[in-house]
Amino acid sequence: MTSQHWPLYGLRLRTPRLELRLPDLELLDELASVAAAGVHPAAEMPFTVPWTDVPPAECGRAVFQHVLATVANWSTRDWALSLAVLHEGRAVGRQDVMAKDFGVTREVSTGSWLGLAHQGRGIGTEMRAAALHLAFAGLGARAAASAAMTDNPRSLGVSRRLGYLPDGLEVAAVRGAPVTLQRLRLDRSRWEEFRAVDVTVEGLGGCLEEFDA
Repeated sequence: MTSQHWPLYGLRLRTPRLELRLPDLELLDELASVAAAGVHPAAEMPFTVPWTDVPPAECGRAVFQHVLATVANWSTRDWALSLAVLHEGRAVGRQDVMAKDFGVTREVSTGSWLGLAHQGRGIGTEMRAAALHLAFAGLGARAAASAAMTDNPRSLGVSRRLGYLPDGLEVAAVRGAPVTLQRLRLDRSRWEEFRAVDVTVEGLGGCLEEFDA
């Protein structure tokens, strides 16, 4: 899909196994179904906003509405790029890249989820590597931030493999209880040192103004 008025629909990130792109309605419906099928065990909550604490149909609807909202609310000073992650042509999860005042700070943050059926295969690392390539090589970022609960070894392991360093702790309230988050930070030199995934970017030239890059 291409769009004269929203060129971000033409943006493509590709790795050896994955394609990441802003989903059209058909792909977004498929992505929502992946979320409805589950992204973590019911007894766990890896997100500070517990958006999965609803019946499956509501969870899928929330994903559908959220991605549309990121397009509707986009601003060059406050943007969130929510990309569908495809493996072998099928949606398996979502990778977000976000920034506020990027033209000044040159910093991004990332967030993601992956369907339960697709976890444990290195896809999470590969899709975050694609997002980091877009940020550093494509947009000229100086740093990328992330965070994960201290009892979420998978997410922390992805960050460690990609070169992030600890950046302090913070406490958040989730499901009415305190949880500890490990903040993480990756600067350009560490990204260059640890990058190990081949990533290509297509269609970025017509989008740079939207990122204030």
